Amino acid sequence: MMANVGGIDRILRAILGIALIVWSVQAGNFWWILGAVILGTSVFKFCLLYKLIGASTDKPKGSA
Repeated sequence: MMANVGGIDRILRAILGIALIVWSVQAGNFWWILGAVILGTSVFKFCLLYKLIGASTDKPKGSA
């Protein structure tokens, strides 16, 4: 599994994922599942949707 999520994208996903989990637990709904998926893409630096469309926000290895 090659990383395709990097930098600012990871940070924004982590913030959004945590916020969605906290909100949904307080509201008592099921949106925590989406929050967990978004947070997971940040932690593992991999997004299946990005892979399917050939996108990447991660810097190629060897670039400064």
